[in-house]
Amino acid sequence: MKTKRKSNKIVRCLPFYVMALPGIAYLICNNFMPLYGMLLAFKKLDVRKGIFGSEWVGLKNFEFLFSSNTAFKIIRNTIGYNLVFLIVGTAIAVALAILLNEVRLKGFKKFYQSMLLIPYLISWVLASYLAYAFLAQDVGLINSILNFFGLPDVAWYTSKQYWPVILFIVYIWKNVGYMLIIYYSSIVSISADYFEAATIDGATKWQQIRFITLPLIKSTVVTMTILMLGRIANSDFGLFYQIPRNSGALYDTTQTIDVYVYNALMNNNDFGMSAAAAVFQSVVGFIFIMAANGVVRKISKRDALF
Repeated sequence: MKTKRKSNKIVRCLPFYVMALPGIAYLICNNFMPLYGMLLAFKKLDVRKGIFGSEWVGLKNFEFLFSSNTAFKIIRNTIGYNLVFLIVGTAIAVALAILLNEVRLKGFKKFYQSMLLIPYLISWVLASYLAYAFLAQDVGLINSILNFFGLPDVAWYTSKQYWPVILFIVYIWKNVGYMLIIYYSSIVSISADYFEAATIDGATKWQQIRFITLPLIKSTVVTMTILMLGRIANSDFGLFYQIPRNSGALYDTTQTIDVYVYNALMNNNDFGMSAAAAVFQSVVGFIFIMAANGVVRKISKRDALF
């Protein structure tokens, strides 16, 4: 009887297994098969001999990340920007999701949602040209406005002090729409009965947000935070390479690990170094995920990923 029940269960679930096959195939091809490429981080690649036949060099490929004068700066920029994007970006996305939920006219709600999402669908190349239209020294919109008020031009692409703010603004403009949709979907899934009961009890709109909306989307916020911490050592290459136009004068504030590795790869053509950087980023991300999940599990076990 038990065997028959198991076979019947498998037959009932078979359509779901078939539906899951494309995702499983993608996971294997994209996440598991390339794992053997990690060997590149410990070898000096000789294309004729292949990965397994190339010379083993141990941790030598990791030296270029830490032995250079820019090691501290690129690691500081990568982790620092990601922490700011995580904390402030999440707060802005949650706030906008709550505001969007308060829009009652469906037409306006769809319009606002589309306007916020469109930048996310734009490529970084196009975004860099849009940024250049604002920041160009001779024909840029911002300098034109400054000249109109009798103020001098600003050489944006050689003035590194402005770029932490510029990069943050561009990141929020491009990514907040995607983050907003995730939090907005969690908000709309909250039963309307909670808000109706709160309204009957005399709760203000702010009290409803504070005591109903925010606690009920806490799990989503925690999950997204943990996942973003997993990429704390990775940076959005398009943001840090395309938007500053790879200007050497801005490297102190715009160069991250990904940009540094790309420039080194273009100059040295050393695949082992780029693989070492990828391994370093993965290890750091793994440590952050495990640490963050451990903290969350101690505070609220139900909100932890595992």
